Amino acid sequence: MRFVAQQMHSVLSNPWIPLAYTHTGRNLAASAELFERVTRQYPKAPFNLPTTTIDGREVKITEKVIQHLPFCNLLHFERDAAGSDDPKVLLVAPLSGHYATLLRGTVEALLPDHDVYITDWINARDVSLAEGPFHFADYVETVRTFLTTLGSDVHVMAVCQPSVPVMAAASLMAEDNDPNRPRSLILMGGPIDTRRNPTEVNRFAEEKDMSWFEKQVIHMVPAMYNGRGRLVYPGFLQLSGFMSMNMDRHMNAHLHYYRHLIRGDGDSAEKHREFYDEYLSVMDLPAEFYLETVRDVFKEHTLPNGTMKVRDRLVKPACITDIALMTIEGEKDDITGAGQTIAAHDLCSNLPAALHTHYLQPKVGHYGIFNGRRWREEILPHVRTFIRSHERQASKAA
Repeated sequence: MRFVAQQMHSVLSNPWIPLAYTHTGRNLAASAELFERVTRQYPKAPFNLPTTTIDGREVKITEKVIQHLPFCNLLHFERDAAGSDDPKVLLVAPLSGHYATLLRGTVEALLPDHDVYITDWINARDVSLAEGPFHFADYVETVRTFLTTLGSDVHVMAVCQPSVPVMAAASLMAEDNDPNRPRSLILMGGPIDTRRNPTEVNRFAEEKDMSWFEKQVIHMVPAMYNGRGRLVYPGFLQLSGFMSMNMDRHMNAHLHYYRHLIRGDGDSAEKHREFYDEYLSVMDLPAEFYLETVRDVFKEHTLPNGTMKVRDRLVKPACITDIALMTIEGEKDDITGAGQTIAAHDLCSNLPAALHTHYLQPKVGHYGIFNGRRWREEILPHVRTFIRSHERQASKAA
């Protein structure tokens, strides 16, 4: 059906076809393009960040994979700025349906003042079954492995879902007195304690038992992919869940797109394409990681309850005594309700008051915390100040 739609659009948009100039022809062409786009499989988009601006000077950016693991690459946005002493930031992207490129705007805003690295997760359907499973504990250990690679002078920024495994990794490293533990943690819209101000996402997870999730959303990767036979939570199912929360908005956006196509408004249509090319690009999650996250984070609340274990080790946030902690929440967040991330401060009960910071951004929802104008103009300045202040404190201590 998608192939037929492609051919129909090709014919009805051909300048040599008289029908293409009629209202009926434009309607049919717009309908064909809309159908083709909403049924397409979208590949991972590139970060496409070739340059940044430092002190008014355009600086080249080179993307380099500095460590490869079966389920994740550690990607460095290397700036052509020799001698720069800007703080090193590890941006931990969510493993929750979208690729790490969803954080392109976050990376772009950080680059002028920070040396940025990111966890670039690999689509589970492309990971051979021979690589074994990927559990919640593997996520924690991946974060710890990358921190060890980067050394002791790293600030970790976790966006949404990874706030929990990042806090677990930091807790274990603090308990071990690991010299590579991070200087600071910045947790943005993270579900540390979903019992506080629960959202529809939280209530949905509470209402369904684990057997429902196992039966309804877990599927096997088909034979045409490298990960054939692996059990996954398919990205398109997660995407349908995200879209259903704001279905009216998405339907209106596509209706406007349809009208732009009929009118020949190429600029407006192209903006729609750019956004949805990114938004509709999704990846599959390892089933074991997804199910354990649902159970531990959204149903049993093991981190705030003090019962979370990683490889049979109890996670003790109270062991964190010298890692500065900043939490960021959005007033209108309908995915991670305001109050859920700030709960991290209560867990770090032995952290001195001077190392605690919280910021609530008015008038923004979940994605506005790390993307868009308010992120760049209102949230980022607080993050930059927080990181710089703890760079100075660390230097004085040294």
